[in-house]
Amino acid sequence: MKTYRLSSRGISLVARNDTDDAKQQSEQPLAGTNRRAFLKWSAAASALPLLLTERDSQAKDSDTSAVTSPKTTPWKEFLPNQMSPLNPVSVLHGADGVQEVAPTPGADAEHGECGRKPHQRYDELGADPTMYEINVVERPWKAHPDLPETRVWSYRAADSTPDSFSPIIFARYGQPVLCRFHCKLPKDHVGVGVPYISVHLHNLHCPSESDGFPGDFFSAHKQGLTLDYKGEYKDHFYPNVYAGLDEMQNGIGDFREALGTLWFHDHTWQATSQNVVRGMFGFYVLFDHLDSGNEKDPSPEALRLPSYPYDYMLSFNDMRFDSKGQLVFDRFSPDGTLGDKILVNGKIEPVLRVARRKYRLRLLNAGPSRFYEFYLNDSKGKAQTFTYIANDGNLLPAPIRNMGKVHLGVAERADLVVDFSKYPIGTELFLTNRLIQETTKGPDKVDGSGTRVLKLLVDRDPPEQDLSQVPDALRPLRPLCDEEIARAKVRRWVFDRKGGEWAVNGKPENILDTSAKIDKGECEIWELVNESGGWQHPVHIHFEEGRILSKTVNGLPVALPEHERGRKDVYVLGKNEAVRVFLRFRDFTGKYVMHCHNVIHEDHGMMLRWDIEDDTPPEPPAGCGAS
Repeated sequence: MKTYRLSSRGISLVARNDTDDAKQQSEQPLAGTNRRAFLKWSAAASALPLLLTERDSQAKDSDTSAVTSPKTTPWKEFLPNQMSPLNPVSVLHGADGVQEVAPTPGADAEHGECGRKPHQRYDELGADPTMYEINVVERPWKAHPDLPETRVWSYRAADSTPDSFSPIIFARYGQPVLCRFHCKLPKDHVGVGVPYISVHLHNLHCPSESDGFPGDFFSAHKQGLTLDYKGEYKDHFYPNVYAGLDEMQNGIGDFREALGTLWFHDHTWQATSQNVVRGMFGFYVLFDHLDSGNEKDPSPEALRLPSYPYDYMLSFNDMRFDSKGQLVFDRFSPDGTLGDKILVNGKIEPVLRVARRKYRLRLLNAGPSRFYEFYLNDSKGKAQTFTYIANDGNLLPAPIRNMGKVHLGVAERADLVVDFSKYPIGTELFLTNRLIQETTKGPDKVDGSGTRVLKLLVDRDPPEQDLSQVPDALRPLRPLCDEEIARAKVRRWVFDRKGGEWAVNGKPENILDTSAKIDKGECEIWELVNESGGWQHPVHIHFEEGRILSKTVNGLPVALPEHERGRKDVYVLGKNEAVRVFLRFRDFTGKYVMHCHNVIHEDHGMMLRWDIEDDTPPEPPAGCGAS
C-alpha cells in the first residue's frame, strides 16, 4: 500500500491510500477523534513536504536507496574530555517560560500543561523531588567539519553546553525526579519529524502516565489520542524506586532490580523513528548504594567502579546525508533508511582523549536501524580486551573479563571498563564495528577489518591515583523460582509482516485497544517469535526487565550468551529465532507497549499495547517470595 498526499497547507488534510482496488478514502478533518481518522490525517500530514515548497527544514524525505553520504576525513574533531550532566533547578516554569509554576499531582491546565493522568503514588513517593526543566528545540549542529550545519531536534536545558549533542541526567534511587518537558518545536515544521512529542524513559520502573506512551504525544497545538487535552508542557514523575516495592514493603523495593544506564527518547505515535533520527535522545544514569557513582566511596558495600569524570557515555546512531550534507530519511517506507555514517555522541569519526587509568564506558545503540559488533583494536589492528559489566543498563552478577567484542542491537546498552593504564602516552586505539550490514533487514556477518568509528587517544597521566576497581561480584540476581515459572500464564507474540506492513500476531498496532490485560503483581512468560523471513527485530518490553528462560533457532535450542543471562529489556530476535522471557508486573498500573526498536517497524505497525490492571497482588508459591 502506498500513501499519496492530496492536500495543502490551510485546508483539511486528506490521505488517499492506493490499495489494490484503488479505492479512494474520504476526506478526514485534522481533529478526528478516532484512530482511523487519525491514521489518515497522520499520513497526510507527514506527506506535506513532497507537495509543498519546503522551508529550510534541512532534513528531507527521499528515496534514499541511491543516496551516499559525502566523504569525510576522520579524526578531525575531539569529544569533550568529560561529560556534563545537567544541574537540577529550583523552580519550574509554565508555558510562557516566565511564570514560576510548581508541579502538581494532577495536570495543571491553567498554566499550559497537557491533559495527562494524575501521577500515581505521588504523595507516597514524590516528596521533595529533584527537578529538571528541558525544552525540546530545533537547533543547528555540525556532525563533522567537512559537512555543513544541519538542523537537529534536541533536549536542551538552561545549562546545556554547546558541544553537547544529548543531555545527561544523574539520578539516585530513593530520590524522586520531576522532569518538565516543554515542546518548543516549530509549529509549522515540514520535512522529517513531527513537531509534537512523547518522551519515553527507557526502561525506568515508573507509572504509566510518565512512561511516554506513544498516544500521549503533545504540543501546544496537538494532543495525543490518549490525552485529555493539548498543552505546551508535560510533567514526568520518576519515583526512582526499585521494582518490587509492594513485595518488599520497605519503601524503595528490591535492590537486585536496579538499573544503571537508561536513556530517554521520543516515542510519538507513528513518528518515533523520524523524531529520534533528528536527535531526540539523552542519557539517564541511576546510582544506588552499590553502584554509588563514587570510586572513593568508603562504604564496604560500594562497588567503587570508575566514576565521574571517568564514567563516560557513548551513543551510536546511524544517519545518511545527501550531497549537500543534509539528513535524509525515508519515513514512508516500512523498511526505513540504513545510515551509512555512524555518529558517536553526534559526531562522525571523533577522537576521545583519555587518561592512563580505568574508564567506565556506557555504550548505547540509539538506532534507528543499524546493529553493531564493536572491537577495540590498536593502530595495527591487534585486538585489545576489556571487562563487560552491564547489559541493557543492568549490572551483571559478575564481570566478564578479557572480552574482545560487544554486540549491540538497536536500543541495547553495554557498560564496559577499559584499563588505559597499560598503554603509554600517545597510544591510539580504535573502536571498530566489524558487523557487515547492507540493508535495514539486519546484520549479515562479522567480516574484514571493520569500520573505525571512534579513536581513543591516551594523552595524559591522571592527576591522582586511580582507586577504582571491578570487583568479582557486582549485583546479585533474584533467583528464578520453578514453582512460580510453572504457574505463570504464557502468551505467544509472533513478529511478522503482512501485506508489506509490520505486525504482531498478524495485526498492526492499535493504540486504543489493549492486547493483554494483566493483574498488578502477576508473573507471566512471554514467547517472542520471529517469523518475518530474513528480518531481525530488537524487541523492547516497557516497564520491567525480564529474564530469558530459553532461546531457539529454527526450533532448536541454543545456548544463551553470558551477557544475556542477567536482566534485559531488549530481546534481539534473529532470523527464525524465538525466546521465552519471564516477566513480573509490579507496583503501578496503566497502559504500556511492546514493540520492535528498529523504530521504523514500530511506526509501521510492529507494536502492541498491554495494560496492568489494579488488583490484589497474588500470593507467591511457597519459597518464591522476594526476600
